[in-house]
Amino acid sequence: MKDVINTDEQGIWIRPAAIFALIKVFWLLLVAEALLLLAWRYLLPLIWISLFSVIFAGYRYLYIRRIRYIITDQYLQVRQGLFFKRTDTIELFRIKDYVLLQPLLLQLFRLMDVQLKTTDPENGEVWLRGIPRFDIIEILRERVLATRRNNRVYELN
Repeated sequence: MKDVINTDEQGIWIRPAAIFALIKVFWLLLVAEALLLLAWRYLLPLIWISLFSVIFAGYRYLYIRRIRYIITDQYLQVRQGLFFKRTDTIELFRIKDYVLLQPLLLQLFRLMDVQLKTTDPENGEVWLRGIPRFDIIEILRERVLATRRNNRVYELN
C-alpha cells in the first residue's frame, strides 16, 4: 500500500494498485496463451498475434500503473499516459457528488473505484480506479468544503 498512496507537502498521491492493473490485462494474457496453443497445434503464424497480445498487455499494465491521482487543497489532478501524457485538473469546489463502487473482484483485493461527479464542463465525471480502500471520500469531502468556503462558492439548488 505504501507504493500506491503517498503524501507530501503538495498533497496526496494515489495510483491504481498493481493487482488491479493485472486484473485489467488478464484477458489479454489469456488470449495470447490461447493463440499460442493454436499456433503450436495448427497455424504457426498465430505466434505473431500472440506476441502482439503480450506486448499490448504489457503496455496496458504499464499505462494503468502510471496513472497518478493528486489531491491537493485546491484541485484534483489526473495524470496519465506513457508516450502521450495527459493531465486533467479539476478544481475541488466543482466536485458535487461522490460514488464509491466495489464490485466483488475489487472487494476481494480490498480495492475500490470512486466516481466523482463535477460541474466542470470538460470533465463531468472523474474516475479514480483501482485504488486501495481508505477514507478518500472523507478527505475529499473535507477539502471540497474548505475550498468552497475559502473561494466563497455557494451552491444554489
